[in-house]
Amino acid sequence: MASTSAEIIAFLLTISGWVLVSSTLPTDYWKVSTIDGTVITTATFWANLWKTCVTDSTGVSNCKDFPSMLALDGYIQACRGLMISAVCLGFFGAIFGLVGMKCTKVGGSDQTKAKIACLAGLIFILSGLCSMTSCSLYANRITSEFFDPSFVAQKYELGAALFIGWAGASLCIIGGSIFCFSIAENSNSPRRAYAYNGATSVMSSRTKVHNSVPDKTPPKHFDKNAYV
Repeated sequence: MASTSAEIIAFLLTISGWVLVSSTLPTDYWKVSTIDGTVITTATFWANLWKTCVTDSTGVSNCKDFPSMLALDGYIQACRGLMISAVCLGFFGAIFGLVGMKCTKVGGSDQTKAKIACLAGLIFILSGLCSMTSCSLYANRITSEFFDPSFVAQKYELGAALFIGWAGASLCIIGGSIFCFSIAENSNSPRRAYAYNGATSVMSSRTKVHNSVPDKTPPKHFDKNAYV
């Protein structure tokens, strides 16, 4: 029962993490920067993996998509590939997790379901690592440009999408680790021992039946001539 509850918790954690990672991919604010006036913010610059935009004080946004995928910076291409891989791995991990859980009726025996659940855990861990690497790589580029005194272009700060991606990756890794422990719990569970009683012989069974039936024959009385 404890193992089933742990698998349900792991499934909820991994699904929540996968949803967060999937929502990070189209989120706008991967990096953000503002230009402040004397009273209000005059403009907000923000960008993600697909476009860069500027929003003025009236709320009007002007966006420009990246013109060519091959002309992009290497870190943006790497982040795109890692995030797409994380979303795809999370999808397959969710399918294997449903099959491998003990509360479902598909997947075969308990040993087979434990192996499938462990595989789902490994896939979710890999998905979380992909998302974590993508967000960390993007954040490293932002921080390196921000603290570089020789960088004279527009400097950005960390956007909300990076924190959502880190949270989703952490949930995927934690839930996947719990899934991996399910195979260890299944192997350590005690097995029922069946004692084998050898087949009794026909004579022993007859003797047992004979001994169980009381002898109701009356005792014999002998006269005096029987001892002569």
